[in-house]
Amino acid sequence: MTFDLSKIVRPKIFNLEPYRCARDDFTEGILLDANENPHGPVVEDSDKEFVLNRYPDPHQLEFKTKMSDLRNSQSLFKDQKLAPLSADNLCLGVGSDESIDALIRACCVPGKDKIMIVTPTYGMYSICANINDVEITEVPLIVEDNSFQMNTDKVLETLQGDSTIKIIFITSPGNPTGALIDIASIEKILSQWQSGIVAVDEAYVDFCSTGGSAAPLANKYPNLAVLQTLSKSFGLAGVRLGVTFTSKELSRVLNAMKAPYNISSMASNLAVKALSPESVQTMKKNVQDILEERKRVLKALTSMDNVQDTQVGGLDANFIMVRITDGGKGNNELAKTLYYKLATESGVVVRFRGTEYGCTGCLRITVGTHDENTKLIKEFESKLKELTA
Repeated sequence: MTFDLSKIVRPKIFNLEPYRCARDDFTEGILLDANENPHGPVVEDSDKEFVLNRYPDPHQLEFKTKMSDLRNSQSLFKDQKLAPLSADNLCLGVGSDESIDALIRACCVPGKDKIMIVTPTYGMYSICANINDVEITEVPLIVEDNSFQMNTDKVLETLQGDSTIKIIFITSPGNPTGALIDIASIEKILSQWQSGIVAVDEAYVDFCSTGGSAAPLANKYPNLAVLQTLSKSFGLAGVRLGVTFTSKELSRVLNAMKAPYNISSMASNLAVKALSPESVQTMKKNVQDILEERKRVLKALTSMDNVQDTQVGGLDANFIMVRITDGGKGNNELAKTLYYKLATESGVVVRFRGTEYGCTGCLRITVGTHDENTKLIKEFESKLKELTA
């Protein structure tokens, strides 16, 4: 008998296709493909001397308190007189990905339960579900009117008709759609479906042109989990720190599950500094700079031949999505060739999203610095003209 790894490893793990991230394709050039903050971190490198022979604080109370205070101060729901968020409402993870995995492990029985996703959406929900042997139910977003909003009635009908669905993941603002999901739709699901967790992933919430975070609702709806990160608006993608806001009861469960020292001393120190009043003001200024540049880039690209004259999806993130067309219809071949030529010949890296539902011919483009965006616009027009001449 010969050793056969496929007989040892669980089938879903053995056949798992890893999440393909932006850095898998290109690592050099003007990188406008991973939705990073081009202005860098909102804090300088810490000059604090780290005590690295001791384990870090397992509870991170200082950061949790500052983060809950920030979201309390920005609450859209002050008229509801909700109980304010506190450190007891938070659980921290190594990026939002650990938070996603923790929710699935906590709530879904392998081989029995399901999650729901509303597509197109972030790919790690499916990866984590497969790792945990959890099935996936999909309900498409509404794409016909370019809103990329939830089909709320269809979502509720599906949730209420299948008792094995234990979590619905809603990305708001969406990735790759850039659209903030209507908070009334989210509250409708929270109030009418009590058989599982409504997880709202808000990685890009600080870039919303209107609206704001659902996090303060965690003390109103016990079935709500709101995921956030320091990777985007705070410019700390390299720190890998994710935050989950939930009821105190669910937070207790998630904190009991996590590894005891999952947040390093260095990450914790930078995270606390990022929430100082000065750093928060820097974050807000950087966000405004990105929003202004977003307008400029969108106007320039959508005025070009062979580009749809409106953006695809919403304008609530630090990226835009544009559709490359041929004969008025989205063209994946043209879009993918343009993406590759920009990366390999112009040194400008964007992301091809044409295989996602409702995104035929689409490129997702992170908003860079003024100079980076200027080069993007120039090279985008030049390469597109070469391809369509």
